[in-house]
Amino acid sequence: MNSVPYAAQVKLIIFDVDGVLTGGHIIFGQEGEALKAFHCQDGMGISLAHKAGLKTAIITGRNSEIVRRRGTELNIGDIHQGAADKVTAMQELIKKHALTPEQIAYVGDDINDLPVMVQIGFPCAVANAVAEVKAVARYISGRPGGDGAVREIIEHILKAQGKWDRIIAEYLSKDRFSLEQ
Repeated sequence: MNSVPYAAQVKLIIFDVDGVLTGGHIIFGQEGEALKAFHCQDGMGISLAHKAGLKTAIITGRNSEIVRRRGTELNIGDIHQGAADKVTAMQELIKKHALTPEQIAYVGDDINDLPVMVQIGFPCAVANAVAEVKAVARYISGRPGGDGAVREIIEHILKAQGKWDRIIAEYLSKDRFSLEQ
């Protein structure tokens, strides 16, 4: 399937967290706090999406201070945690940003992501997603969740929109001193 026409329409990218922005492992610390590991390339990808004028959001069923902190650090505009009904959160985002479902990308990995994925224009799955999620995805990353899959998907979207080469050219045109800081 040619995913480029769908990716070209994207104005908002929504991410699940566990299994997408993380590898899906939930580690509990000595004091009972849940720890999560995020991949720096995914963070760069989200920054590049913003640089290209795309909006980003998180919709996750769990509540986590770590997710709030990472989302804030990456300037993710909307963070919906504890979302038992991800469709309602997605509909709120569509209304808030005056978008159509065709302008939404969603990155998921498990069956609780399916209700959103079947309603939007560009559903994406990470490489380690379950078969049911892969079956509805218009794009499946080659990398697993928590290991640069989000970056790969964002790069695909930016290339489909003709924005990737401009972003790379901007990085190459900066003087070396400012890049090394």
